[in-house]
Amino acid sequence: MSERSFMATKFIPVSCICNGSNLGSMSPRPHYPSMPRYPNGLSPKQNREDGSVLKVVFQVTGMTCSACATSVEKSVKRLPGIREATVDVVTNRAHVFFYPSSVTEESIREAIEDVGFQATWVQEETDIDKPIQVCRIRINGMTCTSCSSTVESALQALRGVQSSNVALATEEAEVYYDPKVVSYNQLLQTVEDSGFEAILISIGEDISKIDIEIQGIKTDHSMGTVTKSLRALPGVQDVDVFPQLNKISISYKPDTTGPRIFIEVIESTGSSHFKAMIYPQGRGRDSHRQQEIKQYFTYFLWSLIFTVPVFLTSMVLMYIPGIKRVLDAKVVNKLTIGEILRWELSTPVQFIIGRRFYIGSYKALRHGSPNMDVLVALGTNAAYFYSVYTLLRAALSRDFEGTDFFETSAMLITFILLGKYLEVLAKGKTSEAIAKLMDLAPDIATLLTLDEEGNVIREQEIDSRLMQKNDVIKIVPGAKVASDGLVIWGESHVNESMITGEAKPVTKRKGDTVIGGTVNENGVLHIKATSVGSESALSQIVRLVESAQMAKAPVQKFADRISKYFVPMVITLSISTWFAWFLAGDLHSYPHSWIPSSMDSFELALQFGISVVVIACPCALGLATPTAVMVGTGVGASQGVLIKGGQALESAHKVNCIVFDKTGTLTVGKPVVVNTRLLKEMLPREFYEIVAATEVNSEHPLAKAIIEYAKKLREDQEKPVWPEVQDFVSLTGQGVKAIVRNKEIIVGNKSLMLESNISIPMDAEEALAEAEGMAQTGIIVSIDREVAGVIAISDPLKPGAREVISILKSMKVKSIVVTGDNWGTANSIAKEVGIEAVIAEAKPEQKAEKVKDLQASGYTVAMVGDGINDSPALVAADVGMAIGAGTDIAIEAADIVLMKSNLEDVITAIDLSRRTFFRIRMNYMWALGYNVLGIPIAAGALFPSTGFRLPPWIAGAAMAASSVSVVCCSLLLKNYRRPKKLDNLGIQGIRIE
Repeated sequence: MSERSFMATKFIPVSCICNGSNLGSMSPRPHYPSMPRYPNGLSPKQNREDGSVLKVVFQVTGMTCSACATSVEKSVKRLPGIREATVDVVTNRAHVFFYPSSVTEESIREAIEDVGFQATWVQEETDIDKPIQVCRIRINGMTCTSCSSTVESALQALRGVQSSNVALATEEAEVYYDPKVVSYNQLLQTVEDSGFEAILISIGEDISKIDIEIQGIKTDHSMGTVTKSLRALPGVQDVDVFPQLNKISISYKPDTTGPRIFIEVIESTGSSHFKAMIYPQGRGRDSHRQQEIKQYFTYFLWSLIFTVPVFLTSMVLMYIPGIKRVLDAKVVNKLTIGEILRWELSTPVQFIIGRRFYIGSYKALRHGSPNMDVLVALGTNAAYFYSVYTLLRAALSRDFEGTDFFETSAMLITFILLGKYLEVLAKGKTSEAIAKLMDLAPDIATLLTLDEEGNVIREQEIDSRLMQKNDVIKIVPGAKVASDGLVIWGESHVNESMITGEAKPVTKRKGDTVIGGTVNENGVLHIKATSVGSESALSQIVRLVESAQMAKAPVQKFADRISKYFVPMVITLSISTWFAWFLAGDLHSYPHSWIPSSMDSFELALQFGISVVVIACPCALGLATPTAVMVGTGVGASQGVLIKGGQALESAHKVNCIVFDKTGTLTVGKPVVVNTRLLKEMLPREFYEIVAATEVNSEHPLAKAIIEYAKKLREDQEKPVWPEVQDFVSLTGQGVKAIVRNKEIIVGNKSLMLESNISIPMDAEEALAEAEGMAQTGIIVSIDREVAGVIAISDPLKPGAREVISILKSMKVKSIVVTGDNWGTANSIAKEVGIEAVIAEAKPEQKAEKVKDLQASGYTVAMVGDGINDSPALVAADVGMAIGAGTDIAIEAADIVLMKSNLEDVITAIDLSRRTFFRIRMNYMWALGYNVLGIPIAAGALFPSTGFRLPPWIAGAAMAASSVSVVCCSLLLKNYRRPKKLDNLGIQGIRIE
C-alpha cells in the first residue's frame, strides 16, 4: 500500500486519504492491494456515468519532424488525467482527451511549451456529459500494414471518433468514439467501405453483452414483439436482431438486469411457444481463427490438386520419352496437348482459388493503398496471360513455338496459400494466453435459492453465462469459482495461482472475497456474486491482455512508414528489372548463351520481373512487431505480469532507473502497532478507543493498523462500537482531526501538531527518535491540544527485497526510494535493502516532479508503487508499475500491473521486455533480410557471374517463408523463463491474514 503520504517533518499522518477516495470498494479483508480505476481526483461515478472526458485542440508552432511530435505527445501523456493524446506534425495540431478533474487545459498548454514549442488553443468540446464509448470490431481480409493503416485512417477521419487502433496481428480494431455523434453501425460501414468485412465484437467497457437463440419465431411481427419487450426492460442498452440466425444480441447493465430475465421475458412473450437459450458459439477470436485456418487449408489443398499435374507436365513428365511424345503432340499448328492441359489446370487456380487476390487488389487500389494482394495478382497475371498469349499465337501460327509459364502462376498461388495457412496457424498460437485465461471460467454453476432465513431450499445447475449479480452460488471442493463474489457461508482454501500467480492456497471464510476462475480446494462455499460478465476480474484481465495485444509499439511506426511506399516501390523495381533485361537482350548486351534454350530474351526478362514482384513481402514487416508483442504480453500474463501494450514493452526494455514507493512496495504493506508510549494518565483501552474512533473513517493502512490493535484490547466484542465522532477532518499528508466525547482529538505527524500550535514534550521527541531508528513510523496523538501519546507502527520489509535490488544493480538499473514517510524510517528501510538514493516526506506531486527530474537527467524511469497516492508518479514515469492487484484490475495509472505481491516481478517485467524487443529486432532482420537480399537476387544480380537465377515460383515460396519465419521467431518467446537468479532466490508471494 502507499505510504501514509508525505510528511514535512519526521512523522507520517494516520490518515491521508479523504472519504471520497476509491478505497471504499475494497474488501473487508483485502488480500491484494487494490488500485484506482481512474485518475487521481476522478470518482468512479463521474467516469462511469457521464464520461467526464473533454477534448482540447492546440495549434503547435515550431514542429519540424516526427521526433518533435513525439516529444510533445510524450510530454502531454506524462500529465495525470490524460486519456489520449495525438500530435500531427502535418497539421501541427495536438488533440488531447483528458479528465477535467485531474488536469486543466492550461496545464496541457504549459506541458507543450515546456518542450520548446508554442501552443495556441484552437478548439474545445465543452459538453461534460458526453460519454466516451469503446467499440471492438473484427476485420477480415487484411493482409499487410497497408490494409490496417487504410482502415485506421478511415475510422480516424470520422467525426466523433476519438481514436482508433487497428491491429494486423489480431485482425481487430478498437475505436473510442462519441455515440452522440457517430454510431457503431457507421463504424462498421466505414470498415466495409474500406474494402474489408467488419464484425462487431463488443460495445462499451462497462456494458455486458449476450447472444440468445430463439426457437419458434416464424414471423417478423413476432420478432418485433420480442425485441420491443426486451427494450422495455430497465438496464437494457441495445438489442440487435439477426433474423436469419434466429439470434438476438442484448447489451445490458448487469447491475440492473441479466440473461435469465431475458429468457423469461422471451418465453413469456410467445405464450410458451418460444424457446430461448444461450446462442451456441465458439470463443470469439479463437473460433474465427479456426475458421480462417480451415479456409486457408482448403484453398491450399484444392490449389495443390490442380498445381501438381501442371508441375509434373512442365517439369518432370517432359523427360519421360513416351509421355513426352503424347504431351508434345500437335493439336492445331504448334499448339500441343501439354500446353492445353496446363492451361485447363491452371485456370481454376488463377481465377477461382486465386479469386481472393483479385478482390483484395481491387479494394486496395480503389482506396489508393496497394498491398500484398496487388503484388500477387500482378505477378501471377503476368505469367498467366503471357502464357495464354503464347498458346493463342502457337495455335494461329505454323512457325511460332513459345514457352508457357502456367506452372509459374499456379505454383505461385499454391506456395502463397501454403504460407498464409502456416502464418495463420502460427498466429493462432500467439494468442493462446487469452484462450487459456478464458478457459478458466467454468461452464456450469450451481445456483442456490434461499429462504428469508438464509436456508437453502433449492439447488439448480445453470449455464455460468446465465449468472446474474447477487446470485448465491455453491462451490464444491475441486470446482472452479463461478464468479467474483463474497463468501456468505463456509470455509475453505482457494488456489488463486491461475489469476494472481501466487502458488499458496488462500484461506476463505465468511466475509472474504473470491475471484472467478480460481479453484476451491476443500470445504464447501456459498458465495454471493458481486461481479459477473464483463465486470469480473477474469474478464477484465482478458480485456486488458487483448487491448495490450492490439496496442502498437512506437517501433511499429517504422514498418508503417515503409509500408506506405513498399508496394509502389516494388512494382517500379519490377518493371525496371523487366525493361532493363529486355533492353539488354534486344541490344545483345549479354551473350546469347545466357538465355535458356526453352525461352527467348523477352521471356527471360519477364521471369526476372515476376520474381521481383513476388519475392517482396510487406506482410513480414507488418507482423514483425505485433506478433512479438502478442506473445510477450501473453507470456507476461501467465507470469502474473500484465503489460498494457507495445508502448509499455518498448519503454520497459530501456529502463535504467527505478523509483520505488516504500509502503506496500518495498514493505509488506500490512503495518502493525509495535509500541505505545502514553504521556497522560489513562488506560491503554481508553486511549485506543478514542484514537480508533478518530481513525475509523480512514481507509489508510496505518489507520487500519491502529483500529486492529484497538480491537485486540476489546476482545469481549466481536464487532466493537466506537464512540461517536463529530467534525471529522482528514488533512492530506498530515493526519486527522475530530471531536470524540466532547474532546478535540488530533492524530498525525509533527508538522500537524506544530501547525495546530501544540507543543511536543521531550518524552514524545525521544519516542519518535527511537521509532525512526528502528525503521518504525511514529504517530502523535493529541487530546484537547495536549500530547497524550506516541504510537510506533512497523511495516516489515518484503522477503527478498534486498536481493531484488542487488539483481537490478547487476542489470545496470539504478534504484531510488521516493516516499511520503519520514526521513528516519525511509533511510532505515533504504539502508536495509541496499538503496543509496532516498527522497522522503514527498507529496504525490513531488514524487511526480522527482520522476520528471530524473527523466530530464537522461534516465528512462520506471515508477513502482501501489497506485493509490502514487498515481501522478506512475503516469509521469516512462513505465508505471503497479505492484499487487486484487479483483479490481482495470487500472488507469499503471502501464504494467504486477499481479503478485513480489518485488521479483519488477525484474521479470524488465527482462521480458528486453527479450521481447530482442525478438522484434530479429523479426526486422528476417523481414528486411528477405527483401534487401532477395529482391536483387530475384532481379538477376547473381546471374551474370554465377548463372544463378531465382524462378518465380521459388521467389513466391520465399515470400511465404518470410512471414512464417517472422511469426515463428515471435513464437519462440513462448519458451521464456524468468532469470535463473530469481529461481535461486526462491522468493514466495506475501500473504497477510
